[in-house]
Amino acid sequence: MSDLKILLVEDQTLMRQGLKTILNLEPGMQVIAEAEDGAAGLRLALELRPDIVLMDVQMPGMSGVEATQAVCAAWPQARVIILTTFDREDYVYQGIRAGAVGFLLKDTPAEELVATIRRVHAGEPFIQPEIASRMLRELVQPQASPREPLTEREREVLVLLAQGLSNKAIAERLVLTEGTVKNHVSNILGKLQAENRTQAAEIARRYGL
Repeated sequence: MSDLKILLVEDQTLMRQGLKTILNLEPGMQVIAEAEDGAAGLRLALELRPDIVLMDVQMPGMSGVEATQAVCAAWPQARVIILTTFDREDYVYQGIRAGAVGFLLKDTPAEELVATIRRVHAGEPFIQPEIASRMLRELVQPQASPREPLTEREREVLVLLAQGLSNKAIAERLVLTEGTVKNHVSNILGKLQAENRTQAAEIARRYGL
């Protein structure tokens, strides 16, 4: 039986090298290619048709979710396992909708990673129990609101931010200085516990803001 072919799509070099070392030492597994971003991962996946694609979520340019969606649309037989340091349930929902069949945190022990690769390759979808528990709680509990409510002005800024406007454009629209808008955006990210503007817009939609 030939080795199980694996493609690594991960922008952090040390993480990628560590995964490659672990998997190449595992009998019956071989990392056949590596990619530093989603676009390169998509190209290699469609070119090489690996058995498993280990896909990071947050990468420059095309995200892991976008790359997963493109891979699965072009090649329905793809077996994509998403790896991330973030255990936010919205990443899981997005990944599942994109076509991923596995979801693991990057601090997963090596033996669990290997076991997950084998079960996914055998056709069994897998979501790490810790993540699945959070998803279930999210489904049965009412949506929480941000820990600290947004001011009326922050809501106005968030609406324009979600429409893709730059700080300069928002400042012109609301007749504010660009520095003031920047402060509002910083406050919004903090209150919503978001890492960037895109995340803030996604969280805002979840909370109905």
